[in-house]
Amino acid sequence: MPDARERMKAGYAKAEEKNQATRESLEPIKEGERPKVLVVGAIFSAVVATIFLVSAIVALLTDTTVDGNEPSPIPLAAFAVIMLAMAFGLWTLRYWAVLGFQMLLILFLLGAVFGLIQATTILQALGTAALIAICGALFYFMVKAMARIQMPTREPR
Repeated sequence: MPDARERMKAGYAKAEEKNQATRESLEPIKEGERPKVLVVGAIFSAVVATIFLVSAIVALLTDTTVDGNEPSPIPLAAFAVIMLAMAFGLWTLRYWAVLGFQMLLILFLLGAVFGLIQATTILQALGTAALIAICGALFYFMVKAMARIQMPTREPR
């Protein structure tokens, strides 16, 4: 009867075989092809960037206050630039952009889970649950797209 260490090695070997089979079944992205999930992510990033850019312009040109404080346009504009870069990266199939967008989705998921805990109405709970479902689905489908993009290899100097 194999001991625990041998069973663990056999389990790892079996899992690595499944991983290798999955890797071999993936087709690389063809020239000019854009997975739908990356297009959705690029559009979402561009919309968020536009909203933040408009907010920065409004904060710069008006005396608007939020909770008694005047918002600074610099962080709003900086986030807008980051989101525009992410939209461009997703559109041009850059690995770093997909990874960054997935990080953003995880932050949205965490915020939504904590928001669901504090939901006081059915409408808040339903909206938060919808956000969890949408962000979770986007994250799930982006994993396969990211695997198809593949991390670029770097040439030694």
